Amino acid sequence: MFYVYTMIGFLKANNKTVYVAVLAVMTVCLLLGYVPGMSAFASWVTPPVALFLGLVFALLCGQAYPKFNKKVSKKLLQYSVVGLGFGMNLHASLASGKEGMMFTIISVVGTMVIGMFIGRKLLKMNRDTSYLISSGTAICGGSAIAAVGPVIKAKDSDMSVALATIFILNAIALFIFPVFGQWLGLSQQEFGTWAAIAIHDTSSVVGAGAAYGEEALQVATTIKLTRALWIIPLALATSFIFKGDGKKVSIPWFILWFIVAILLNTYVLDAVPEVGKAIAGLARKGLIITMFFIGASLSTDVLKSVGVKPLVQGVLLWLVISVGSLLYILYF
Repeated sequence: MFYVYTMIGFLKANNKTVYVAVLAVMTVCLLLGYVPGMSAFASWVTPPVALFLGLVFALLCGQAYPKFNKKVSKKLLQYSVVGLGFGMNLHASLASGKEGMMFTIISVVGTMVIGMFIGRKLLKMNRDTSYLISSGTAICGGSAIAAVGPVIKAKDSDMSVALATIFILNAIALFIFPVFGQWLGLSQQEFGTWAAIAIHDTSSVVGAGAAYGEEALQVATTIKLTRALWIIPLALATSFIFKGDGKKVSIPWFILWFIVAILLNTYVLDAVPEVGKAIAGLARKGLIITMFFIGASLSTDVLKSVGVKPLVQGVLLWLVISVGSLLYILYF
């Protein structure tokens, strides 16, 4: 046991060096995938593995370069999502997204109502934290929380608790959803739809879709980004309900560039599909690195800040939307 504590102490004292080393090894292995005969070096670096490495690093070594980690993870995720658009066809994307459109509308409204009922009526939580967790679960995790937080004049502490709750559940989802999908025998279309509806944040939706299969990735990305557009009406409705007029609404503009990428791949690059395929492949590698950044953002302080009630609300609401959406996909 003494040696374990000594090793953990060493890792914490040199966490910045360990951080750079792990990131460098992952990046080099991913780049080796482009070298003929060396693809085996890249095969082990998958989204779940990258997230797991990030989580282990954060919990054992603590946070290294937290500001850099947060900023780069956000930007790299957005660039990666846009890049994925170059691997998608507009007509196929519309066909896959159409099936989940109606349920997206129903689930967003239903999740907000059920979430507030659980938080306010059952758990007696404060209004802002309950509303933020419901918003993050209903639409797209941290982006939704960041959008509606200023509108309802939420305190930093409420924002932090809501973000931490969603982040923890989001990390768990990336691991367990592909496993459950395989166990239930879900098709690529079914899993992509389920992941887009039931997983909070775009990052884990894309990561889970990538882990399940190429078609699941495309379906999940299309439906999730369509769902993310609900940030705008939600923020406007929130402003009306909470009388937060004049507050700036954070709009995820990268979704527009994702659509532009799909249009370019469909109508401009259709004669040279290798170009779109290469960009999409590079984007998937960027997504894997993003998973490490996201995992490395977790800390024991974040875990301690959550508390029991917000986590209970998040879990109960997550179970409702996960089971409800799965039943809808399987039987309707």
